[in-house]
Amino acid sequence: MIRSWIVIGGVALLIALAANLITPSDIQWFKRLQRPRWLTFEGAIPLIWTVIFICGAWSAYIIWESNPGTRSTWLLMGLYLLLEIVTIAYTPVMFRLRSLRVGTILGGTGFVICLILTLAILPISRIAVLLLIPYLLWSPIGTYTTWEMINLNPQDG
Repeated sequence: MIRSWIVIGGVALLIALAANLITPSDIQWFKRLQRPRWLTFEGAIPLIWTVIFICGAWSAYIIWESNPGTRSTWLLMGLYLLLEIVTIAYTPVMFRLRSLRVGTILGGTGFVICLILTLAILPISRIAVLLLIPYLLWSPIGTYTTWEMINLNPQDG
């Protein structure tokens, strides 16, 4: 039997690979955009998201192991899955549509989904909740940054 952490990690990794569905012209579009002056940590963003995704998968694992296979646990796994899909969609969808507004909407949607998920798992595991805190802290920063970029790049809003 395959261990649950392998399945959860494997699904997370497969979905994360969808972030690579971008073209060189998509990357060029994004690179030419102006950024806020205070955005000095852009190089750290991939590492930050890697940590956030690991924490999210670990949180999902804890929730699964707390009550494996039940209907309520499957529903929570669906929320974890939706959260990752919306989060991963940010880059390829925003790049493809060349719309910072779409990126802002996806970022805000991810935050709301994570908040709902956090409240749903609170009675089950405080450790699983703590593992979602990095998402809840970082997501608004990324969303705000994208929103600020609309003001600097109104043609790409």
